[in-house]
Amino acid sequence: MKHGFVKVAVATPTIKVADPSHNVTQLIRLTSQADDAGVQVLVFPELSLCGYTAGDLLFSQKLLHGVKTALVAFLSATKEKKILTVLGLPWEKDDKLYNAAAICFAGELLAVIPKTALPNYGAFSEGRYFASAEDSSPDEIDFNGTPVPFGTDLLLSYTTLPSLKIAVEIGEDLTLPCPPSSYHATAGATLICNLCATPEIVGAAEKRRQAVTAQSLRTLSAYMVASAGDGESTTDTVFGGHNLIAECGTLLAEQKPFAENGSLLITEIDVERLSYERRRNNTYKASMAGEYRLIPFSLPITEVALTRAVNPNPFVPVDPAALKDRCEQILSIAAHGLKTRIQRAYAKKIVVGISGGLDSTLALLTMVRAMDLLARPRTDIIAVTMPCFGTTKRTKNNATVLCEELGVDFRCVDIFEAVNVHFKDIGHDPESHNVTYENAQARERTQVLMDIANECGGMVIGTGDLSELALGWATYNGDHMSMYGVNADIPKTLIRHVVAYCATAEENQGHKKAAAALRDILDTPVSPELLPATKDGSIAQKTEDLVGPYEIHDFYLYYTLRFGFSPEKLYRLAQVALGNTYDEATLKKWLNTFVRRFFSQQFKRSCLPDGPKVGSVGLSPRGDWKMPSDASAALWIEEAENL
Repeated sequence: MKHGFVKVAVATPTIKVADPSHNVTQLIRLTSQADDAGVQVLVFPELSLCGYTAGDLLFSQKLLHGVKTALVAFLSATKEKKILTVLGLPWEKDDKLYNAAAICFAGELLAVIPKTALPNYGAFSEGRYFASAEDSSPDEIDFNGTPVPFGTDLLLSYTTLPSLKIAVEIGEDLTLPCPPSSYHATAGATLICNLCATPEIVGAAEKRRQAVTAQSLRTLSAYMVASAGDGESTTDTVFGGHNLIAECGTLLAEQKPFAENGSLLITEIDVERLSYERRRNNTYKASMAGEYRLIPFSLPITEVALTRAVNPNPFVPVDPAALKDRCEQILSIAAHGLKTRIQRAYAKKIVVGISGGLDSTLALLTMVRAMDLLARPRTDIIAVTMPCFGTTKRTKNNATVLCEELGVDFRCVDIFEAVNVHFKDIGHDPESHNVTYENAQARERTQVLMDIANECGGMVIGTGDLSELALGWATYNGDHMSMYGVNADIPKTLIRHVVAYCATAEENQGHKKAAAALRDILDTPVSPELLPATKDGSIAQKTEDLVGPYEIHDFYLYYTLRFGFSPEKLYRLAQVALGNTYDEATLKKWLNTFVRRFFSQQFKRSCLPDGPKVGSVGLSPRGDWKMPSDASAALWIEEAENL
């Protein structure tokens, strides 16, 4: 449970209908396997002790007695196992029968929770057998002389991890207009367990998957479904054992229908993440916390081995179709935002510095799309290349070819002389390649762009991206400043894919030269080109050699902004996601760099120009990220340095 991770599992045992003795043996076996695997919460299907399809046998006192005997056997067999187990069984109370869930832990029955929604359609009409939870007031029941809480107003609370509160709903409870899990979540439940037995028919699996992921997102919770499978009667229905574990709208693990039953589906949920989501989401209201009964139980805090997938490029969708759609959405959002700004500012021209690098290339592509949307000539775009000490033939050639192929107004303003005059004015030695040497070039370029924009009644479009803003990798009042920053919400790792998407689009349209230039830009090392080139004319100043790989920084950036993870947790996740690419020393080194730069460079983000928001993570001081420029990084740096 360290860092908020809790190992959970669902399982579909191979049962025999109306044979509690056989069934409990299967449940005990799976519970032992789960305990050996370090599982802390395990869920079995609906009526798993007797079988969901037992029919009128459910009325039999013989079967009900067998179920109670099996429950006692289960509690006795799992007494030494520190695992919370949820299993399904019929429960008799006040001459009524309930479809219920038994919550078991370390040999004790902690609670019994009845089902609310009783379907009266299909081959199995539950209303024939069971009373609804609505027919009984929350109270206590007697189990072998021990009072046990009974009702739907129950939360199981980990005393050693207070943010983990567990609630239960059963089967079709999820399909109600206002599911019990919605109320459970507003009472504080972060993990919802659903014991399910819905038959497989065409399309049912997809609906079940959608319902589970949607409810986990709506309730900002983790949601587990254990479905009935092998051994249930196939007289009129077939059960597939479709098991699901979702977290906040993301499907973490799935055992598809008719996969091998009798095995465990294991993953980890991140309770720390769920708590963070609820803190930052002001539409989440904990309105029913005082109306629920808490049942405490305790486990020691242990470090759970992570098996859940951690995307090494969290900004980039894994699925190719989703990635293609993401790239198109980004271009559309940015271009429409720029289109509106051009109209509102009555801009006659839009101006951009084009370097032959990724960022300025994407900015130019966005500007072209915006002008096309406005049905204005592309010559209303002024793309300016400004060669100086570090400009290479390769980048200048790519910038030239791309601008010519796109049909924009392409200009070259050589800034060698202007920068050298400036060096003379301020008394700087041109042989000293320090920060003054670099920033003087960046500010001269911005001045040129701003003055061209003034001259033609236009506006300067910024090229800086989200990754650079996070690290402060921008010259203050140089490339840091513009009238509208189209890339400000797009991280470097994603920019590569958007440019590649545009290259493919150019190829499909038969624009081979433009596509070739874009491909070569993608292959060019990221560089501000502010230091002189090498003797062979290649780039000498490579950004990732100086500040670290953007792949690592974007990973840290995403999980810092999106979920507020601490340096220790960032490092742990990076080991899982990036450990095959980078060693521990490298991950630690750049984590320290990220933390220090992220805090120290906030002053640059506090006065950013406007720019379109395209994703869930951003650094705009007007909405996404509000932080004092002089906030202390001491807590974060201390943790990072002590890894």
